[in-house]
Amino acid sequence: LIMVFYGSNGKSNPVSMENKVEHQAKNQITYDIHLPSDLGMLYKVRLGLQSLENSTSQLSLCHFKMQNTSTLDTFSLTINKTLPPSLNGDRWIEFPIEWPLKEALSVVTYQLTVFSRNILSERNLVHMTACIHGTHGDTGDRSLLWSLQNVQQGEDNESFLVIVDAVELGELDKVVLLISSKTDCQLDIKKLHVKEAVKKHPIYVFEVNEAFSVDANKPEIQREIPISFVIQDDKQKYSIDNNLYKEGSQARNLTEYTIKVYTGDKRGAGTDANVHIILFGNDDKSEVFQLSHSLEHQDPFERGKVDTFKIKTKKLGSLHSIEIGHDGKGFASGWFLEKVEITDASKNSVYCFNCNRWLAEDEGDGSTIVQLYPYLLDF
Repeated sequence: LIMVFYGSNGKSNPVSMENKVEHQAKNQITYDIHLPSDLGMLYKVRLGLQSLENSTSQLSLCHFKMQNTSTLDTFSLTINKTLPPSLNGDRWIEFPIEWPLKEALSVVTYQLTVFSRNILSERNLVHMTACIHGTHGDTGDRSLLWSLQNVQQGEDNESFLVIVDAVELGELDKVVLLISSKTDCQLDIKKLHVKEAVKKHPIYVFEVNEAFSVDANKPEIQREIPISFVIQDDKQKYSIDNNLYKEGSQARNLTEYTIKVYTGDKRGAGTDANVHIILFGNDDKSEVFQLSHSLEHQDPFERGKVDTFKIKTKKLGSLHSIEIGHDGKGFASGWFLEKVEITDASKNSVYCFNCNRWLAEDEGDGSTIVQLYPYLLDF
């Protein structure tokens, strides 16, 4: 049995119970564990088995109790779960820690959908895990091939659903894949979708688009996949007050952003729908801006064209994401957005937000709004 403890300042290394001082009574074992003092306030515990290799036994966990020997603060929880739930199942469970007068996080069921070409045909020989990361920590390495649901197979593509129970992660930012195999093979992975099971949105999309050459005699392959974009609820309605800005001291606190929008060079890529954008920074987020007055073209967002817009808003700090989309109005409103480039005049920084997808109700996943994440072109 091993444990990982999460605090407000980070997480502990896996703590193995094998070499810890133990006090054993009937159906009960007490361990003395020394955690780093800089973890901060503990908010989550993950319990797991060291390895499932050559294991045919299961461990039933009934109750968990933890006490800080200095403050005597105590946390207690009835678990009543078995590790692993099946002989080749997920070897981890995790739960939030509830302290008096401190709001605890909740346990969430995540749905991770894998889009690939040939994993299903190799599943009995391949070991593949994913660790989902968010603002509230990570899930640890979870097996992707032990319990597949909603399996769909086509001639040149396939997808399957994996269920991951974890303490809520907040906003997701990356997935780390670990891949190994008992035989040499090549696995072609297209993308990953992650969302909460009880919600339709948001859907976090991680574009992979890589063929992994797995060698049975070499160490496992590790690949960190950053977030590509987030699909939001396209039924959201937006409004904007165009009279936000006043003369005087308020104007001096505004920052000008130059926004270049690249429409793809594909048949039907342009749109006449109403396009909006929201900027998210480390310090604040902007209001909703309607992008209607292009500096280059009277009719913006035409196929293969670049449109430039200038906006002024409060200081946002460094940009970490944008939301962009349209209201779906007009004939053939579908839009293929290639990318967005934003220049922050106050910092002379240029952020590039790649999209390369349709925002259309009749294309792909049917969403007309996405959230995009940048990389800096200039400093």
